[in-house]
Amino acid sequence: MSRLDAEEGEKGRAADLRLLVPAAAGWLTAVMLLGASASTAVWVAVVVGLLMGVGVLMLRLRGWIGLGRPVRQGQPVGFGRRGLVRVPAVVVTGFGVGVVVVGMAVAAGLQVVRLQAGPVAGLAESGAAVTVRLKVVGDPAVRSAAGGRRPPYVVVRATVEEVVGRGVATRVRTPVVVVGSVGWKEVRFGQRVEATGRLQSVDKGGDVAAMLSSRVEPRVLDDPAWWLRAAERVRAGLRQSVTGEREAVRGLVPALVMGDESGLPPELVEDFKTTGLTHLSAVSGTNLTLLLAFVLPLARLIGVRARGLTVVGLAMVVVFVVLARPQPSVLRAAAMGLVALAALTGGGGSRRAVRSLSVAVIALLLLDTSLARSAGFALSVLATAGIVLLGPSWRDALARWLPMRFAEALACPLAAQIACTPVVAWLSGQVSLVAVAANLLAGPAVGPATILGFGAAGIALLSADLARLVGWLAGWPARWIILIAEKGADLPGASSAWPATVVGVAVLTLLCLGLVLALHRILARPLVMLLALAVLAIAVLRPVRSLGWPPADWHLVACDVGQGDGLVLHAGRGTAVVVDTGPDPAAINRCLRELDVKYVPVVVLTHFHADHAGGLAGVLRDRTVGEIEVTPYLSPPAEYKRVVDLAAQHRIPIRTVTYQEKRTVGPVSWTSLWPARVPALAAGTPSTSTGEGSPENNASIAMMTEVAGLRLLLTGDLEPQSQRSILATGVDLRADVLKVPHHGSGRQDPAFIAATQARLAIISAGIDNDYGHPAPRTLDLLTHQGMKITRTDTAGSIALTTSDDQLSLSTNPTHP
Repeated sequence: MSRLDAEEGEKGRAADLRLLVPAAAGWLTAVMLLGASASTAVWVAVVVGLLMGVGVLMLRLRGWIGLGRPVRQGQPVGFGRRGLVRVPAVVVTGFGVGVVVVGMAVAAGLQVVRLQAGPVAGLAESGAAVTVRLKVVGDPAVRSAAGGRRPPYVVVRATVEEVVGRGVATRVRTPVVVVGSVGWKEVRFGQRVEATGRLQSVDKGGDVAAMLSSRVEPRVLDDPAWWLRAAERVRAGLRQSVTGEREAVRGLVPALVMGDESGLPPELVEDFKTTGLTHLSAVSGTNLTLLLAFVLPLARLIGVRARGLTVVGLAMVVVFVVLARPQPSVLRAAAMGLVALAALTGGGGSRRAVRSLSVAVIALLLLDTSLARSAGFALSVLATAGIVLLGPSWRDALARWLPMRFAEALACPLAAQIACTPVVAWLSGQVSLVAVAANLLAGPAVGPATILGFGAAGIALLSADLARLVGWLAGWPARWIILIAEKGADLPGASSAWPATVVGVAVLTLLCLGLVLALHRILARPLVMLLALAVLAIAVLRPVRSLGWPPADWHLVACDVGQGDGLVLHAGRGTAVVVDTGPDPAAINRCLRELDVKYVPVVVLTHFHADHAGGLAGVLRDRTVGEIEVTPYLSPPAEYKRVVDLAAQHRIPIRTVTYQEKRTVGPVSWTSLWPARVPALAAGTPSTSTGEGSPENNASIAMMTEVAGLRLLLTGDLEPQSQRSILATGVDLRADVLKVPHHGSGRQDPAFIAATQARLAIISAGIDNDYGHPAPRTLDLLTHQGMKITRTDTAGSIALTTSDDQLSLSTNPTHP
């Protein structure tokens, strides 16, 4: 019996691999055919079909198909005209690949036909103005333009049911993405609305036919279906049950339960990215798996068996899909959640899960071939594949010297993280070094927070007070997850930059494959594991700072915050004045942590564009801040409101700068040179761009700063109009160091630059930014004035020191 069992086991594993290969081939086919024409897809299907026909003929001639032959035990079999015949495994796999490729080609062709059917695609090519009747099929998301220089806008997916263009009305069913004014944020999933706008073409290969740009609010035609309204009441009940908690908890609990990320603070989102916990806040298979893993054992306890358990499980899947909204990402999450659960329940173990994963990949791609290039789909499949293919063997290796429960808890996040690492690096340009540890520590809290959240959502329909109690209980494990994310992201080596290029990702993929081959042996040896953990701990904790960084006597540091400004003036031990915060809270927080800044008496926000004020939350994290000083021009309104809300949350006063005021903080003193004409920059005036740049830029705070005998001219994003106005006041602009206005853009007044007579010009800009900063003509202008130029996009963070009346620079490169 043992030999037969072994043979059956080998046969089962072969079957799993035979199904996995067609799934991979189908995925590759879908990737290649996305964006291709329907005729190309048809040709692929015809050619592969003909090749399969030729293969069948060859097999017939070889005698493998046709007359029956005796079947030998343990050999793969197929059907002939007289019964079962033996067929080599490679032949079965080859036919499976052919069938899946033909099916995928047909599906890709049908999707192209569906998107091009009707007049929408043609109207989009000509940029036609249209009136449309839409069905909203996604939740609206408010986005901010890069740098915060334009008003926020809303993105929402919809299906066009009727379009009126060029005087012709046509009934259609065409998916589009709507980019609209902030009035679109009030639309609800499932509503039908009427709107006007302009259709625009989109890149081929997606799952929408066009983009509708609309600047007016839509007119609601009818409400969502009753079951969607009921689901929204449940979702609202969950949000209401945690209203008494702090902002991060209020945002995280709905995200854990049903993927509602609308309330997550931006800084927590960044922390989740850094620590590899993003999957917890998105709609993923984890949500459904936890729900099923909780409900099914309860059903067994009350006597439900066999088909009854299947019915209960399917009912929970339907409830989950309805609550999280039946969108592609939710359906994908439902499929992957069932696959992951298959590895833990029923017979077959991981072999069953591999079969389920392969079938799920093929089915999902046949339904929507655009998923082939979806990052979310790739991450879901890779994470699940890592868990079911690598997890069991790594668990067994760890179980040789660790308790089984701990071995399982460590193996799953490790397998998922390594499988997803190349894709994450491609998307984010970084590799998380704390992801496995963060998932291991946060994992025990995810289940209780999710299940209690589901409970609060359901109880809210019966009793708001009881729901608040359950929501309060759900908040405690959520706090633990938040703590892990925040503390993990604060570690000096939490993530490492990695080039998001084809070569960079290819190298990383090879490294991950090598690690996969070696890890089984490493995990089975306690001493080797301890050594590996020690090396990782040194890389993450960095007990020894970067050699020579920061210099002990630094006066000014221009932090590398990407495309933005983040300046730090040394005001004493552990104390600094911060001028602008860059766009990313994580970047400015990392810079201040490296400088050991714990107290910030004053944060100066030169203006409210996101590349100068977006990182404020990073300055406030784990530091005492005395006050925030701002420009009198309170625009853009959305960014100004965000700053006010953050200040109120941390109980920090906000004061408006006054013209020519003088201030001193320890050894740092400064005089405000601009803005001067406050009445002309009244709050609430609309932001409009002119030939001289935006009013927000022209209202930037300019300050002549003195520290350690040096004069530093800090200029925000001043445009030529304000530069000339400052020059006209006759103020002494002579400085040792000039922070070049507006990231070194081409819009500079030569007389203003010349009047500074600066020895050093600092340019703060992001590497490979979309604006072309710094502009070549500005670099030529600075060079012509005899200034030495240093840039954060090439040097990383820059520290200014003095020695014997000589300026010295130290840099801390952060680019790969």
